[in-house]
Amino acid sequence: KEKKMDYKDEIVILIPSLNPDNRLINLVEELIANGFKNIIIVNDGSSVEYNKYFDKLKEKTTILYHAVNLGKGRALKTGFNEYLRKYSKKCGIVTVDSDGQHKIEDIKKVSKRLVEEKDKLILGSRNFDLSNVPFKSKFGNKITRIIFGFLTGLKVSDTQTGLRGIPTKYISKLMNVSGERFEFEMNMLMEAKENNIDIMEETIETVYIEENKSSHFNPLKDSLKIYAIFVKYILSSIISFVVDIVIYKIVFDLLINNLANYTIIISTIIARIISSLVNYRINKNTVFKTSNNKSIIKYYILCFIQMIVSAILVEIIYNLFNRNYEVLIKLVIDSIIFLINFKVQKKRKKKKEEIK
Repeated sequence: KEKKMDYKDEIVILIPSLNPDNRLINLVEELIANGFKNIIIVNDGSSVEYNKYFDKLKEKTTILYHAVNLGKGRALKTGFNEYLRKYSKKCGIVTVDSDGQHKIEDIKKVSKRLVEEKDKLILGSRNFDLSNVPFKSKFGNKITRIIFGFLTGLKVSDTQTGLRGIPTKYISKLMNVSGERFEFEMNMLMEAKENNIDIMEETIETVYIEENKSSHFNPLKDSLKIYAIFVKYILSSIISFVVDIVIYKIVFDLLINNLANYTIIISTIIARIISSLVNYRINKNTVFKTSNNKSIIKYYILCFIQMIVSAILVEIIYNLFNRNYEVLIKLVIDSIIFLINFKVQKKRKKKKEEIK
């Protein structure tokens, strides 16, 4: 009889590691004992006294080295590159932290779900309401979750989990996403949103060993980098909104005496084209820093629909008010369209989750 393919054969485990201890050894041995054959470890510039841990594993795993510490984001990208070179026919990568916080049963759960849901980003999500969760972790994750949900319309309960199942089709995109340290994991979620990649959560055990003292996460420096992506995202929206209104007013004033019947439509089209280009370029080059161009098609379909709706409604209300308050009317209409679009996206996401 033909042997049935084990889901673990389709998975590559990726472990970024900095100054590890015996927990790394235990993790790898447990993975191997449970049937995981493909394991990549990235030594992210660990001090020489930690070489003994990597030496013990070099015959059982693939070990990649950074000469200096470059950060978790860069270590993940180094692992992604190795995966694309040698394992691109596999289903995907499961990233695992090296400090013993991810249990083997949870790693297996995320791996199996990734094989079942080949096009989705799988997150191993922790419960931050438990009593064993340190206050700084509980508070930080809850604040980040709220801000992320507000900006993206996505409900993700654990935005900073290191246990993730990443499908092969998504890995090449992540190679060009900004972030060299812990902020990369947040940028990964933002990029998934931009590319309409579904995010699925798998509940895992919440483990904090010695209140997470072994973590290399710097609460101040790394938190600022994580929240910087939110600030940039908000600023890009504000800038594009201001550009849209200013261009609309300029074109409107230039055309009102010559093309009165078409002034609003032409002004709306020109303003929206320029402001959308500004918004897309800022998000692409400053916020996400990705070379992926596929998302521009869906982006402009949405922009086109919003532009037509805005032009029609502004035209109707403008004529009702005897041709006054053109900028105020546009501000109100576009704000309402934005809120409706935001609500629709949230409902769409909720329906998808209910179907799953």
